[in-house]
Amino acid sequence: MRLATIDLGTNTVRLLVADAEPGATTWRVVDQHQRVTRLGEGSRIAGRLADTPAARTTAVVVDYVERARRAGATRVAIVATSAVREAENGAEYAGLLTRATGVRVRVISGEEEARLTLRGIVHGVGPGLGTTLAFDIGGGSTEFMLARAGALVATQSVRLGVVPLAERHPLVAAGEDDEYRALADAVARQLSRELAPPIVGTAVDRLVGSAGTVTTLAALDLGLAAYDPARVQGHVLTRAAIERQRVRLAALDVAGRAALPCLEPGRADLILPGVAIVGATLTRVGCERLTVSDAGLREGLLAAMLTGAI
Repeated sequence: MRLATIDLGTNTVRLLVADAEPGATTWRVVDQHQRVTRLGEGSRIAGRLADTPAARTTAVVVDYVERARRAGATRVAIVATSAVREAENGAEYAGLLTRATGVRVRVISGEEEARLTLRGIVHGVGPGLGTTLAFDIGGGSTEFMLARAGALVATQSVRLGVVPLAERHPLVAAGEDDEYRALADAVARQLSRELAPPIVGTAVDRLVGSAGTVTTLAALDLGLAAYDPARVQGHVLTRAAIERQRVRLAALDVAGRAALPCLEPGRADLILPGVAIVGATLTRVGCERLTVSDAGLREGLLAAMLTGAI
């Protein structure tokens, strides 16, 4: 059967269409695409989803549902994350989107988001041996997942996302070193203050990062001329490699970053806040490297569909 999943994030909308049989643990990708719509733009301050980002996000989701159906998907699942669940008009927007697409939009909790994301990560890079700490940097929040042999032990959703960080520190986009240091210090303090003991008090054998910041860093580190999920998947980023890319990115203006291969439109002013989260996470958990997962929430959602969990 052919299924489709749509991950409606604070910054990015992601589509996956794949063929698989019920109960299967693998699938064949038919189509995948993502687009930055920045649904959560300004919502952390206003408390509401604004009309303009909501409209452009709706247009992309409607297009993705139609694209999935044209591809022959017999079922489409849509989940919305932090921007929708935290906005006072989030339920209203989910209802509007459900009517526009004909597909029920499920607004998931931070814990469910973490669980589904871990399923996707395990599908992508395997369960690993021993203890894994995975993190997924989103537009509005960062999810942390502690697992042993692929089984979830603890999760935490931290209200730390690249969109509000970029809005609070606009000079970072211009490559201002002092502003970046202020942002990085603020991120480090928040993680030190908020990450729970089960997450940071456990020795980990592997740190795994997913979502746009981490996969973009991997593509840049690999020197890819075009994004290649197969090469990004499982790539190991050292702290030194991350710092090299931070220096490279900071030396460019937004237009210069946007012109880099593998840095998708709409991410040029968000990549440095994301790098700050990556660096602070490495420091907080005492790791010098991380494994990159191209797979995340949309893949975890597909895995849940195949087992009947969704």
